[in-house]
Amino acid sequence: MNLSKRLKTVADCVTSGNIVADVGTDHGYIPIYLASHGISPHVIAMDVNEGPLSTARRNISLNNVEEQVSTRLSDGLRELGSGEADTVIISGMGGLLTVRILKDDMDKVRSLKELILSPHSDWDVVRHFLHDEGMMIIDEHMVIDDGKYYVVMKAVYRPENNRNPSECEYRYGSVLLASRDPVLRQYLENELSKKSAILKGLDSQKARMKEIKSDIDIIKEGLHLYEC
Repeated sequence: MNLSKRLKTVADCVTSGNIVADVGTDHGYIPIYLASHGISPHVIAMDVNEGPLSTARRNISLNNVEEQVSTRLSDGLRELGSGEADTVIISGMGGLLTVRILKDDMDKVRSLKELILSPHSDWDVVRHFLHDEGMMIIDEHMVIDDGKYYVVMKAVYRPENNRNPSECEYRYGSVLLASRDPVLRQYLENELSKKSAILKGLDSQKARMKEIKSDIDIIKEGLHLYEC
C-alpha cells in the first residue's frame, strides 16, 4: 500500500515492534501499512463512527492483514485498555480535538511508550498542552502534502523535563527549528510574505495591525532561531 507523504511520515515515526492504536483510523491505511511492512505485530484501528470502521475492515481484508489488525469502535481512547498499546497515533484531526482526546484519558497517555500526533491545525495549542502535561516532543517533521503543510510530532512522557519553550518554539516547534527542517524554512518564509502583504493592506485597523506585527516578529524570531 502506498501512503501519502503525510501518512508515510506518521508511520515512519512508529518504533518497530510496538503495539499500536490508531485513533480516528478512517480507511485504516496506517494500520495496514504498519502490519504489512512488519513494523508492528498488532495494530488496533479505532474510530468513533461505524462507517469508517467498515471501510477499514474491507481494506484490511483486501490486504490480508486480518490477523495483525483489529478494529474497534471508540470515542478517542475510551475503549483502549490501559497498557494495551505501546504507541498511540492521532492523525488527521484538528488540534483542539486532538487535545480533547488526550485530556480525556491522560492516565493512559502517560503509560504509553510514545505518542504520535499530526494535527491539521492549532499546532501551538497541541505543543502547549503536551508540555503542560509532562510530555516531551523528541522528534518532529514538517511535510508538504497536496500543497498543504503538515507537522508530525513524536512525544514521550518525561515529567522531569522542565525547560520552558518560547512562544516562537510553541508556534513553530523547537525540534523543527533545532534540526533546521527545510520545509519549516519554506513555511516561515511563506508566512512572512503573507503577513507582510496583509500588513500593507491595513490602514486604520490598529488592533489588527498590532496583531499582524506581533506575528511577523515571531516569524522573524523563528527564522533567526533556524539560523542559529
